[in-house]
Amino acid sequence: MVALDSGEERLPLDGEGKMLGILVCDDADGNRVVLKAFSGQVGGQWEFPGWCGPAFSVSEYSAVLAETDRKVKQLSQKGDESRTVSLAAMQKLFSLYRIHCIDGSVKTFPDIFGGSLPPSGTGDCAAIKLLNCAFKNHLKPLSMAEFYYGGQNRSGTRQNCQFYPPCEEKCRPLLNAMLGLDILYMDQEIVVVNKPEGLLSVPGRGADKQDCVVSRVRRLYPDCIENPAVHRLDMDTSGILVLALTKESQRFLSMEFESRRVHKKYTALLDGILRSSGGILALPFRLDPDNRPYQVYDPVQGRLCITLWKRLSVYDGRTLVEFVPRTGRTHQLRVSSASPKGLGVPIVGDRLYGTRKEGQRLMLHAGYISFTHPWSKEKIEFKVDAPF
Repeated sequence: MVALDSGEERLPLDGEGKMLGILVCDDADGNRVVLKAFSGQVGGQWEFPGWCGPAFSVSEYSAVLAETDRKVKQLSQKGDESRTVSLAAMQKLFSLYRIHCIDGSVKTFPDIFGGSLPPSGTGDCAAIKLLNCAFKNHLKPLSMAEFYYGGQNRSGTRQNCQFYPPCEEKCRPLLNAMLGLDILYMDQEIVVVNKPEGLLSVPGRGADKQDCVVSRVRRLYPDCIENPAVHRLDMDTSGILVLALTKESQRFLSMEFESRRVHKKYTALLDGILRSSGGILALPFRLDPDNRPYQVYDPVQGRLCITLWKRLSVYDGRTLVEFVPRTGRTHQLRVSSASPKGLGVPIVGDRLYGTRKEGQRLMLHAGYISFTHPWSKEKIEFKVDAPF
C-alpha cells in the first residue's frame, strides 16, 4: 500500500476531513497496481500526482464554471434567470463525465440517469474515481476499501480512520452501470445481487445467451468457482439472487436451499381482482415436453408446488400479492397464479401464462431472502422493494 505522505503523492489536507480510497488491481501481465483516490476536491483542486483524477476533463469543467460565473454575475439582479443559468450549467457539467465500465463501454450520465439530474457531487466519490481509472487503463480490480481521514464531519456520520461503503444515493446507480450488477452485499464467500428483469441467472444455450448474472460475477471475481449459482430466478423475474464464490459455500448454500431452510418472499401484480385475502396453493405441475418450458397441471405425474400467498392491495382492477414459496419448482409462482386450479389470475406481463403488451415487463419480484451465512453461520437477510 502507498502511504498518504509518501513524497509527491502527499495530499495537502490541512485538517480537512476527506473520504479516501484504495483499489488493488492487476494489469494485463499480472503485475500488482495500487490506485488511490479522494472524494471531490482537495484544496480546490481536482488533480494531484499519484492520485486518480476525476471522470471528466478538468479544463473543460473549469471553462463551463467560468462561463457560468460570468453569466450569473450579469444576471445578479434577476434571481429566476440566475437559477435557470445555474441549472443549465449543472446539466452541462454532468454531460462532461465519461464513465468507463468493466465491459469496455463508456457511458455518459444521460445513459445512466436518463433525463433526471443526479444529486450534486455524483461521480466525484473515491470509489467511482478508482473504478473509472482501473477500467480506463484496462486493469483488473481485486479489492477496494474506502475510509474517512481527518476530523469528524459536521453531521457526525464520519469518524477518522473508519471504513465506509460507497454512498447509496450518488454511487449506487453509477456502480450498477460500471459493474453491470446491482451488488447488495459481498464478502470472500458470497455475493448477493439485485437481478434486473431481462437478465439470465445462468448461461443458456448459444452464444447469445452467455450474458447472465453468473458470467458477470465471474468477470468481477475471476478466482471464484466455475458455477457460483446456488439458486435461480427466471429471466423475466427481477430480485435478489445469492451466489457462492467458493466450493465450500456453494455446497453449504445448496444444501440450505434443498432443505428449505432459506426463506423467500416475492411481490407480484396480478392481472385481475382477488376476493380472498390469502391462503395456501398446493398444486402438482410438470413440464409440457411439447411446449418447453411451459408447465401444466398434472395430478398424476406432476411435482407438488406449495405456495403461501397474501393479498396486499387492489387497485386499477389488479391485485398486489405476496408469495412465499415452500418449494422451488420451475415457474411455480407464475403457473400457480394463472392456473384455473390455482388463483386463476395471471401475473401482469407474463408472456407464457398470460399476456404481455409491448414494452411491458413481468410484474414479479423476489424482494426478500434470509439464510444462514456459510462461514459465520449467522442468519442474514436482504430486502429490495419491487420496482413496480
